[in-house]
Amino acid sequence: MSSLSRELVFLILQFLDEEKFKETVHKLEQESGFFFNMKYFEDEVQNGNWVEVERYLSGFTNVDDNRYSMKIFFEIRKQKYLEALDKHDRAKAVEILVKDLKAFASFNEELFKEITQLLTLDNFRENEQLSKYGDTKSARTIMLVELKKLIEANPLFRDKLTFPTLKNSRLRTLINQSLNWQHQLCKNPRPNPDIKTLFVDHTCGQPNGALAPSPANNPLLGSLPKAGGFPPLGPHGPFQPAPAPVPAPLAGWMSNPSSVTHTAVSGGAIGLGAPTNPAAILKHPRTPPTNNHAVEYPSGDSDHVSKRTRPLGISEEVNLPVNILPVTYPGQSHSQAFNASEDLPKTVARTCTQGSCAMSMDFHPGQQTLLLVGTNVGDIALWEVGSRERLFFKNFKVWDLGACTMPLQAALVKDPAVAVNRIIWSPDGSLFGVAYSRHIVQIYSYHGADDVRQHLEIDAHVGGVNDLAFSHPNKQLCFITCGDDKMIKVWDAVSGSKLHTFEGHEAPVYSVCPHHKENIQFIFSTALDGKIKAWLYDHLGSRVDYDAPGHWCTTMAYSADGSRLFSCGTSKEGESYIVEWNESEGAVKRTYQGFRKRSTGVVQFDTTKNRYLAAGDEFVIKIWDMDNVNLLTTIDADGGLPPSPRIRFNKEGTLLAVSANENAIKILATTDGLRLLRTFENRSFDASRIVSETASKPMITPISVVGTTTAGLADRGASVVTIAGANGDARNLGDVKPRLIEEANDKSKIWKLTELNESSQCRSARLPGLPDNLRSNKISRLIYTNSGTAILALASNAIHLLWKWQRNDRNPSGKATASFHPQLWQPSSGILMTNDIADTNPEEAVPCFALSKNDSYVMSASGGKISLFNMMTFKTMTTFMSPPPAATFLAFHPQDNNIIAIGMDDSTIQIYNVRVDEVKSKLKGHSKRITGLAFSHVLNVLVSSGADAQLCVWSTDGWEKQKSKFLQPQAGRVPVPSSDTRVQFHHDQVHFLAVHETQLAIYETTKLEVAKQWFPRESSAPISHATFSCDSQLIYACFMDANVCIFSAVNLRLRCRISPATYLPPNVSSTIYPLVIAAHPSEANQFALGLTDGGVHVFEPLEAEGKWGVPPPAENGSTSSTSITPAVGASASEQPQR
Repeated sequence: MSSLSRELVFLILQFLDEEKFKETVHKLEQESGFFFNMKYFEDEVQNGNWVEVERYLSGFTNVDDNRYSMKIFFEIRKQKYLEALDKHDRAKAVEILVKDLKAFASFNEELFKEITQLLTLDNFRENEQLSKYGDTKSARTIMLVELKKLIEANPLFRDKLTFPTLKNSRLRTLINQSLNWQHQLCKNPRPNPDIKTLFVDHTCGQPNGALAPSPANNPLLGSLPKAGGFPPLGPHGPFQPAPAPVPAPLAGWMSNPSSVTHTAVSGGAIGLGAPTNPAAILKHPRTPPTNNHAVEYPSGDSDHVSKRTRPLGISEEVNLPVNILPVTYPGQSHSQAFNASEDLPKTVARTCTQGSCAMSMDFHPGQQTLLLVGTNVGDIALWEVGSRERLFFKNFKVWDLGACTMPLQAALVKDPAVAVNRIIWSPDGSLFGVAYSRHIVQIYSYHGADDVRQHLEIDAHVGGVNDLAFSHPNKQLCFITCGDDKMIKVWDAVSGSKLHTFEGHEAPVYSVCPHHKENIQFIFSTALDGKIKAWLYDHLGSRVDYDAPGHWCTTMAYSADGSRLFSCGTSKEGESYIVEWNESEGAVKRTYQGFRKRSTGVVQFDTTKNRYLAAGDEFVIKIWDMDNVNLLTTIDADGGLPPSPRIRFNKEGTLLAVSANENAIKILATTDGLRLLRTFENRSFDASRIVSETASKPMITPISVVGTTTAGLADRGASVVTIAGANGDARNLGDVKPRLIEEANDKSKIWKLTELNESSQCRSARLPGLPDNLRSNKISRLIYTNSGTAILALASNAIHLLWKWQRNDRNPSGKATASFHPQLWQPSSGILMTNDIADTNPEEAVPCFALSKNDSYVMSASGGKISLFNMMTFKTMTTFMSPPPAATFLAFHPQDNNIIAIGMDDSTIQIYNVRVDEVKSKLKGHSKRITGLAFSHVLNVLVSSGADAQLCVWSTDGWEKQKSKFLQPQAGRVPVPSSDTRVQFHHDQVHFLAVHETQLAIYETTKLEVAKQWFPRESSAPISHATFSCDSQLIYACFMDANVCIFSAVNLRLRCRISPATYLPPNVSSTIYPLVIAAHPSEANQFALGLTDGGVHVFEPLEAEGKWGVPPPAENGSTSSTSITPAVGASASEQPQR
């Protein structure tokens, strides 16, 4: 609804109130959702009219919109429930509990149980929290105070709690002015017109030669002013001036026939000149014929104003999405198809495998070979396509879950699957944004090479964020988002503050296209009902309401020089259209031919070189010359494309990225593009240079889940439309195809293991320790905090050590790093976090700990009771579970911090609820102590491992055992000996890493089958510990001979070895080696070691290298399947040696 239509509703509300239509006025308030009448709401609450209270609220919010709304509805329903209990009406109370309050059980089950237990009390005031409940009237008054605070804080009620300032009887005044205007336009105005109806325009009969009377004196409309009405609360004129005029080409687009308003309503004369404010220009964009002054101001009931005022000679059919004869320019001929081959990227020059299906891609605006990719599982990556190097990779993760709205938190708990709907660079390439299919927008800053940093995270929309774009209104860098909640929002790209919210679409907003003409900045938007609207950066509503061809999913784009506007859309029936728009007319200029009748998925398009249009359709890329509606040529990219491939040109048009089957991305190049890519062939990698100078290295894709993909949406995720299998890839979550990207010209290269034997070959730092009298013999457990700013260790003497990195000019992020030493942190009290050790020898106990998600507390044990420590004060909050049996492993439930899984030394696993201090389940399946536990929130399972070398999979729904299996030994060797086995889930939450002294193995969880295995030679030292890097691309493993090995996770091939000489002094005792290893939570190339001498070391590669070694080449057949024959032993070059 446009802003003027919205203001008309306010005028009607004022009229209804003045005429005492009390029920109707509140009905319109509720149905329009424009004004929340707090006085009326308070009266209804005080009177206990609960049905009307919720009905009125429903016009403005629903229970699951946000945490404020949820709290509002909960307080109302709780009050209703308590009143029923107070009247001893148990039947009514039970009905309210089941119908109204049960909706909140999924968000807080314990609270719902507590509310239910009130039914068992004779007087609910026996409950301590309700002991001060008074009578019904006072309780309602107290609740109202809380409700008003919640409503005022709720963003959905913003700008809806105050009524605009209006003069009395404003609607009557406007009608009188209209009648007066109509009377002045009469050819023969009568002095006393007989106005009997408002249903048709007024005209006078025979001329009398007298002027019409003032409408203020017309008795037919009744008296104008009336007392009362809505309270005035500040100026709010219906026609606010905008800052600058709109250029003529845009004005044609932005005429809005559905809400034309008379600018002469104030009594000004009709003029021929162009209006001086944008609002007027947008409504009346074209100069009227000089012989008819009135044609510029058609009547308000006109549905097609633009047709009436269109200059002669322009066909009215141009408003329809029909085929228009192409405009032919001098020199244009069919020979252009022959000449186009050099201009268009047709040669497949690179193939990159992402690991999951690409949904959105964008080339850097300056560095022409730098490509961003977002996928259907929420992964994002940064590729240097010249060197085939993936510089940056990150899985979807909410940076600050606590700052998110309750609907988002609940949605992620219910279904954590998230896709990337759009990934895009800012105009200067210093930032890029990612729009996800769940609420979230994340903005990263880019600092060259592989230096990508988190910048902003915003819970932007309710539902999916369907598109994102950058713009520069008023020389201020902003980004624009649109979503399933039918809104468009503009955000400051520096601070993240919201600058504008545009409402008016009646369906989810599918895309946005910001642009500028002269000095006017504006935004086009499209919605899933096929509507196109346009907005200035003000609060006056949409200037356009047009229908896009196809009436469904449509995207818009300008040519590179900004002179021509195109749109591409697909209907629900699969009909696709690319059209060029006539901006001066707001109509289709030409429709391009060549689409199949039924496109599989939503077709995506792009423009290049101010000359060509391209779209992915029918397993090929179709190309049109912008000036010819007929298909120019097609490109098949050597085959292997999905039905509707996603495409993206670089800014020069020399490269074209195309999504392909098998989760691949093909890079097509022109002759100039091939020349550009060849410049990378012989350059060595140097991360200190700009990314466009990155060297050529073979790149290995990660193990990743490939779910049923979403087809051919124009950079869209499943939140808009899902067409299963349309990308030629319809495997289930268990189907994983790790794949090596290696071009033919790379096969001749000789790969060599990276070996580090000197301290100068990497960055490492030994962290400061406790005084000698408190120093432990060994570090038993080690973990980074979730924020990445600290490391927590548990020593064998039951003392915890916490190192914190300080934020300063040299380390602005405050993140852990080997470049700067941290502080061994202690609170001012000087106390230490020391576990209960009971009567056990702590050196002989099996220590364990688990850190809460927000780093606020740690749960820990060293053979005695389990202790809960406050990480800020180091104080012991509580202890529980005295041995025997003693806890040997702890893991928090991923969706409920009150639930922990506790592995015991008697081989059982106890599922313990901290809040109620109760063991919910006891799991039995192992024969020796539990040594590892890991939850998967995707599969809803718990994987356990024990000293019996057995793996078990448990359902977290009912805690039943689903599968169990002993570790698979190497062929020809004795069975795996009984010793500690650790487990850790891959980021895809479907595969997990099992670590035993004799092997590393990656398992597929649902079938509990080995996907990959690696065995050290029999003569080699045992593995002491191993872990995934934060992005699951690497595996860090440490050995009892003090070697550290780094593997590519995709195929468990060794890529780098760090010898003890790198970090230990010479002639050190052979009893000193890493016992535990931990990976940084956000820096994929950083890890830490905990040693048997009580020391902790942090490692990072040299800044010039940027990573640990080079991925090894694939073995024939070893990377094509998730279930392979285990390697029979590592080569000599792969063996860790002391």
